[in-house]
Amino acid sequence: MAKNDAGQRIKKLREVINYHRYLYHVLDKQEISDAALDSLKKELFDLEQQFPNLITSDSPTQRVGGEPLKEFKKVRHNSPMLSFNDAFSEKDIGSWLIRISKLLPEKEAKKISFYCELKIDGLAIEIIYKNELLVLGSTRGNGMIGEDITRNLKTIEAIPLKLREKEKVVEELKKEKLNKAIIDAIKKFNFEDELIIRGEAFISKKEFEETNKQRAKLGEPLYSNPRNLAAGSIRQLDPKITSKRKLDFFAYDLLTDFKAETHEEKHKILKAFGFKTNSHNKYCKNIGEAYEFYHYCQKIRESLPYEIDGLVLLVNLNHIYEKLGVVGKAPRAAIAFKFPARQATTIVEGIKVQIGRTGVLTPVAYLKPVEVSGAIVSRATLHNEDEIKRLGIKIGDTVIISRAGDVIPDIIKVLPNLRTGKEKDFKMPSICPICSSKVIKKAGEVAYYCLNPECFAQQRHYFYHFASRSAFDIRGLGPKIIDKFIEEGLVRDPADLFNLKEGDIIPLERFAEKSAKNIIESIKKSKKIILAKFIYSLGIRNVGEKTALDLAEKFKDISSLEKAKLIDLIEIKDIGPIVSNSVFEWFSQRKNADFIDKIIKTGVEIKNPSFAKNKAGKGKLKGLKFVLTGTLKSLSRNKAKEKIIELGGEVLESVSINTDFVVVGEKPGSKLEKAKKLGRKILDEKEFLKAIA
Repeated sequence: MAKNDAGQRIKKLREVINYHRYLYHVLDKQEISDAALDSLKKELFDLEQQFPNLITSDSPTQRVGGEPLKEFKKVRHNSPMLSFNDAFSEKDIGSWLIRISKLLPEKEAKKISFYCELKIDGLAIEIIYKNELLVLGSTRGNGMIGEDITRNLKTIEAIPLKLREKEKVVEELKKEKLNKAIIDAIKKFNFEDELIIRGEAFISKKEFEETNKQRAKLGEPLYSNPRNLAAGSIRQLDPKITSKRKLDFFAYDLLTDFKAETHEEKHKILKAFGFKTNSHNKYCKNIGEAYEFYHYCQKIRESLPYEIDGLVLLVNLNHIYEKLGVVGKAPRAAIAFKFPARQATTIVEGIKVQIGRTGVLTPVAYLKPVEVSGAIVSRATLHNEDEIKRLGIKIGDTVIISRAGDVIPDIIKVLPNLRTGKEKDFKMPSICPICSSKVIKKAGEVAYYCLNPECFAQQRHYFYHFASRSAFDIRGLGPKIIDKFIEEGLVRDPADLFNLKEGDIIPLERFAEKSAKNIIESIKKSKKIILAKFIYSLGIRNVGEKTALDLAEKFKDISSLEKAKLIDLIEIKDIGPIVSNSVFEWFSQRKNADFIDKIIKTGVEIKNPSFAKNKAGKGKLKGLKFVLTGTLKSLSRNKAKEKIIELGGEVLESVSINTDFVVVGEKPGSKLEKAKKLGRKILDEKEFLKAIA
């Protein structure tokens, strides 16, 4: 290729690659696959190698390069990079609002509204552009002086190496209907002047996990949280190491004056210039709306692909923000509204074991009550004996506990320096604390088992499993009610539930006629069940929902499964010898066959609609793979799964290139983001209902 032709092709390739970078990182859209984009980058790289004098600093190929630095240079910020004061409750926020209102005329105090930003758990950075190009990037440092990390920031795809053309910026802002003063200011802006941006560099939960997996394989110490990893990656002297960490970036402030009247307008300008801003950020007209948004963000926190630890509330009107000034190292007009702490320290007052439905003994630490993530915690699972040894935990130890979302807390660290010498070791019992039967530990396993299948604790937990949503889905029949039925002698095994009458329940304490009727109706409704859920309800060791579905597809009805030989089970794809043995042994026991007969005699109907329709070739979703995320209004997650299976489709737990459709309800999780990145077809609830009609 001639040099002139190469120059034209290189120019076009850069434009297209930058366009798709803007789509992906700023607009959260994807028009071509990652593989196709990689192919364009490879072509550009090859051409630039062939014609090295055509390489420019803003080329997408120049994100990583050069020898490692010996040290970082110091950089003085044009204006201080401030930090925020913290608030931990609505009372703290109310006090802050009173303080700032007193500093303003009454007329302005009444105009206070807020722009609320998700507080990303990352590293604050400043980036400067001149002549449209990224020329300097730095850390916060002490607020006045940071470190030059320009080469490392260039490795972050979400940070543009070159600003968008002024015409495109103006066009974008006109669409946003920003006021004329802003648009005129941008038209007059001389790109030879500095454009100063501030934002947060961070690493996603997924990349954090992947990095720690690799470090574990190499025997290297693990990073304790994504923020530490992001900070460590940003401050690597070799940008090639930073590049491997796949950092991300959100812009949150614009220092260059474009006559923006509000902080919200600054975000729109940032986006128009080609910077990635957080789509969850929200304008709130009063403090009540800000509180609502705070609680909403608490709910979606676990589903986000990155860590947040609260919100930042900023006074939205810029002239009021500036007027309120700075106190110490924090602006008066902004505050970090932190979520309740996810970790706390407490004392292990005792360790007891619980017996699960399969007979597994699980040690549980009983703790001195402490508040974590807004809830009082008094227990934490210790999983098994190996975990106790790994932690080195003793009764009486001071420990750090962690709680994410609504999950049961975990003990993550023991603080041995606080020991007094009175702490006691814990040993797993040799006999079951419930039924006094022998306890064993099987070869090659970490768990201890109670050998008595009639152990009351096992039976009780099996009842809970049988009635759960993934099994018979008996609504309203929770653990407390089941415990009451067992204590009163109304049921000996789950099959007895289907023979209960209203008159059996009404005499029980706190059971009125209406509640008794509701429970009996719920039990009756559950009598029609698909084969996969019935298999799962049996509580066979090592058989989860996916394995139950595979067994249902293979054997078509429960009678065929009961008669299956071990070799028939082993031949099923994705079912190994351990699971096959569990299934074969369970169905080989006479008492289990009698239990199934007893259930069927109560009138339970076991159907396998998935097989029936697929066999006839009429399953309209046959061969299609679905992933569900978020809450559907018109039907439960389990009902949606059942319907897909009935129509011949398959339900997957995670999004991959093999996924055909991702069904999105309210408050979807990170699966939606992944679906967009992989270019998978996304269905809203209305489209999904139409597909399964």
